[in-house]
Amino acid sequence: MVRLRVHNFAVSIDGFATGEGQSFETPFGHAGHRLMQWFLPTNAFVKMTGHESEAVGGGTHGVDDAFAAATNVGIGAEIMGRRKFGPQLGPWEDESWRGWWGEEPPFHTPVVVLTHHARPDLVVGETTFLFRELPPAEALELAASVAGGLDVRLGGGPTIVRNFLAADLVDHLHIVVVPIVLGRGVRVWDGLEGLEERFEVEVTASPSGAVHYVFTRRPRTGS
Repeated sequence: MVRLRVHNFAVSIDGFATGEGQSFETPFGHAGHRLMQWFLPTNAFVKMTGHESEAVGGGTHGVDDAFAAATNVGIGAEIMGRRKFGPQLGPWEDESWRGWWGEEPPFHTPVVVLTHHARPDLVVGETTFLFRELPPAEALELAASVAGGLDVRLGGGPTIVRNFLAADLVDHLHIVVVPIVLGRGVRVWDGLEGLEERFEVEVTASPSGAVHYVFTRRPRTGS
């Protein structure tokens, strides 16, 4: 059975998963890179981005790296919101934008981009972006159909993750609580009271200051 998984989803200690004022220059808004400070030095990240030769020892190892490395294991497709693909809003007036990642996106799988505005599908390197306006269940059905029997990763941003959690579609949720206070931005937990009752929860603290919460879906009634 295809599972929907969230990995490396960082939130501030006051619950914000992105800052205010996202733009081309500031993909995480006023948060800058602070939400991902635990992730960027890891061996998994530097290998993913092809920067091994630039990082001492190829990047850090340990708790954070172990969690970071799990993100691509057994994944055949991704679902993301439009604001993860780019900062534009409204109709796609500039289709020259091909994502934040250049000509070699790190996905190497089909990616379903949820948007209210039509755009032709886009192939960049080994990644195919499928632009669709779909509710969560139908988006997951599409992603599963192109995942080759592997799991689907839910990439964010926070509104997308919240919507899929509200629809009770997430099987694995890896949340990283980062010791910063953002004060403003987009929160992930609003409207999800009692969420923890659906999951078994494990917690691992890292020397970096990040705390990793892994929510594993309990068997659904009748399954």
